[in-house]
Amino acid sequence: MRRLHRSSGRLEQGLILLEGTHLLQEALGLGLRPQMVLVTPDWLTRHGALVERLPDPGRLRSASPEVLAAATTTRHPDGVLLTLAAADLPSPAAGVSPPAFVLALDRLQDPGNLGTLLRTALAAGVERVWLAEGADPLQPKVLRASSGAALALPIERMTATDLLTRLAAAKERGVQLVAAMVPEATGEVRPYWELDWCRPTALLLGNEGAGLAPELVRLADRWVTIPHSPAVESLNVAAAAALLLLERPRQAHGRPVP
Repeated sequence: MRRLHRSSGRLEQGLILLEGTHLLQEALGLGLRPQMVLVTPDWLTRHGALVERLPDPGRLRSASPEVLAAATTTRHPDGVLLTLAAADLPSPAAGVSPPAFVLALDRLQDPGNLGTLLRTALAAGVERVWLAEGADPLQPKVLRASSGAALALPIERMTATDLLTRLAAAKERGVQLVAAMVPEATGEVRPYWELDWCRPTALLLGNEGAGLAPELVRLADRWVTIPHSPAVESLNVAAAAALLLLERPRQAHGRPVP
């Protein structure tokens, strides 16, 4: 379990590590089958109903609080850890393309930002997430920050070159590529609510510090921004993404764009 803290260990074992009761509930709710569930005796006495939901109780192991704390990445574990096979997580359906709603992330570095973005993406109805390098979406901090959303979304991690190729192919098949820009950006940049988000769309968000790579900005055919006070240079990428991603369901259920 300690080796699963690192990307190399996750790749070597083909497993991911989930920490806490909430993530166990989310995994079971998605029909995922834990490979191992490590619990303290105190947790076991308080969560009998949840234990009964385990598809294979034989994979349950008891451990002292000290042993469990040594296996976790958090300071105050709540008494349960579990592992899942990475191969059991959602993957894009073969032959189903282009997707109607894609979130494309360019070298996003902060695990907390990534986890929050994935939770919002799931709420907004995003069908696929394409990641160009950056933070590993299967690391424990991302899984915690996403509150389990990372387990439900088809997520593909690729090189920056592969992302460019994937987006170019989607554009050829009628998907509009929407680049999120800062308010002072020049060119055909408009407020995000003026765009028709109900079309097949890929939203492109960039690195926390450098923003979108220039080649992705050039590839896009729509450029939007979130107008805000000049007292703040830019919005946090996860905060900005919430407005942009949720504009699609808002338009679908509210006033149509002229």
